[in-house]
Amino acid sequence: MYDRKPEDYPRNKFSNQLHSLRKLDFHLKLLHRLTLSPGWPAFGVSLFAFVVYLETLAPTVTFIDNGELAAVACTLGIAHPTGYPLFTLLGWMFSRLPIASEEIVRLNIMAAFFCAVGVYFFYLLVHVILTFLSKHSGVIKLRKDGNLSTALFVASAGASLLLAFSETYWSQAVSIEVYSLHVLFLSLVMLLFVKANSSEFDDAVAEGSRSEMPRGVWWILFAFTLGLAFTNHMTTILLALGLLFLYFATQGNSATSWKRIGFMTIPFVLGLSVYLYLPIRAAQSPQLNWGNTSTFERFLWHLSGKQYRVWIFSSTEAASRQLKYFLNTLPEEFAYIGIIAALIGLFTLWRGHRRLFVATNLLFLTCVLYSINYDIHDIDSYFLLAYFCIALWAGCGLLAMFFWISAKTSLKIPMLAALLIGVSLTPFFFHHAKTNERENYLVEDYTMNMFASLEPDALVFSFQWDYWVSASYYYQFVKGVRPDVVVVDKELLRRSWYLEELDERHPWLLRESETEVEAFRTELYKFEHDLPYNPNLIQARFVAMISSFIWKSLISRPVYVTREIEPEFTQGLQRVPHGLALRLMPDTLFHPTSMPSIAYRSFEQAGRLEDMIKRLYAWAFIAQGVYEYKKGGNPVNAERLLKRALEFDKSSAEARRWINAIGGQ
Repeated sequence: MYDRKPEDYPRNKFSNQLHSLRKLDFHLKLLHRLTLSPGWPAFGVSLFAFVVYLETLAPTVTFIDNGELAAVACTLGIAHPTGYPLFTLLGWMFSRLPIASEEIVRLNIMAAFFCAVGVYFFYLLVHVILTFLSKHSGVIKLRKDGNLSTALFVASAGASLLLAFSETYWSQAVSIEVYSLHVLFLSLVMLLFVKANSSEFDDAVAEGSRSEMPRGVWWILFAFTLGLAFTNHMTTILLALGLLFLYFATQGNSATSWKRIGFMTIPFVLGLSVYLYLPIRAAQSPQLNWGNTSTFERFLWHLSGKQYRVWIFSSTEAASRQLKYFLNTLPEEFAYIGIIAALIGLFTLWRGHRRLFVATNLLFLTCVLYSINYDIHDIDSYFLLAYFCIALWAGCGLLAMFFWISAKTSLKIPMLAALLIGVSLTPFFFHHAKTNERENYLVEDYTMNMFASLEPDALVFSFQWDYWVSASYYYQFVKGVRPDVVVVDKELLRRSWYLEELDERHPWLLRESETEVEAFRTELYKFEHDLPYNPNLIQARFVAMISSFIWKSLISRPVYVTREIEPEFTQGLQRVPHGLALRLMPDTLFHPTSMPSIAYRSFEQAGRLEDMIKRLYAWAFIAQGVYEYKKGGNPVNAERLLKRALEFDKSSAEARRWINAIGGQ
């Protein structure tokens, strides 16, 4: 009887109730700690964003650089300037993870993951800044009623949701692009800066934390991460003005401040050293070797984006047009409601903390002024830093709104929290249809249909980078589709590295036209080295070189061009419609052709690229129909083809004009 342990005796009713109360108290304390710690809510918001990104993820290759970046990641190649070495290395690792059946899907998942992690760090950034404002601002004052943690959660989560489901941010999360990693770094770099700058943010940084790393460690992490960020995208430089202002405004213009900057050079350069991948890998002649950065000169050209300088600060007219575009699309970017919250937040910062007001405005203005001076179509992603600032301002606005509404109304705190979170989800409903890429097979189908239009061992010249040339890299080099076809980008032929790459891959092409190639290279050297050159002469030799490629190749293989290739390159040759391409023939005879079976999965979303690819299909049927009518004398078949064109582009005036002309006979 003396062998029994205390726990072997049955508990009485009182002890059971006491035990239950202790368990309840433990769980309540645990829940309270989780609520106070920003990490768990940040994880919840980012997880929600990640699930949504996966639900709207592109199932295959999409437009512009998507195919090229996927091919570079899978084969460890060199991407277009500025090379994106960190993105390439991370992409190579993701492409081998057992998370999907195909490489492109894994890489699209990578984009969703990076953007979701960016939301996580953005939440932490907003929470730290708002905690500081609530303690030190004269406008947003610390509340003693126990609602501060709820207010901080609502404002931080609301700002994060506004950013996560803003149109441009969301669009980076559904298919592979370098901006997915860029947005992660924007959040992380700014968060580490705030952590490091703890003389200004001491209380906020320590909120909910029992111990903090020494301040010097935060500066090291900040500098190293900043260096890594540059190895992904050079527009990280747009952070400089705002962060430098805040640094000297808080740390002072002292010898210690400058010594710290000098000390941070070491971890910064260490992070930046990832760029050594470019010359090392280029020397190994990968399949995709954009820029051939194996020499120091080429490495600098690639790093500085020399190829794209012609579009930067090109004209005031271009800047005016891009600024108008930014202002016109800005309200919809955050479904209007985010802009209202941001304006309230700006006013709050102006009254409560001028340093943060100035710093965030410097970040915003630097981004906008740089981006509007870049004359490209798809400029949206260059405004991402400006959108970050707007979301941050919106967080300040939501915090101010929370305190104002709770003070002026009798609305219960849970209802108020739900209301503001619900309002912050407006962009989710506003942009879901537009950013949903789940059914988008346009580029894959177009690429396969283009390959189906080409005879075996074909040579094709094209400038359709956005729709199939970029995608062809992925399908040829990664998936092994139509390796017999030689795809030549007409505009890239203006670069010496591309001639070298073609010589490596297809030596017969340049060998047969050696005289014309060397004549062009002589003038191209002057252009690439900023020496005086004759633009008319270099263009004439460029045309002569391509014409030589075409005529010499016609002897042994079928040669094609796509519709945008100018007639000057194909003088003396007949362009015969052949599927989605035009086959070049050295005669004027009628050559019977047939449109290959078009595999096309409709995607109803409208947009510049989506609409254009549908017009390209329409044009192919129009060209085939007109050829059948004018050259083949077959009006019945011609009318059938022209009507097929209207299935892709109902507004095609050209197709209707020819249908009326045939029907009127």
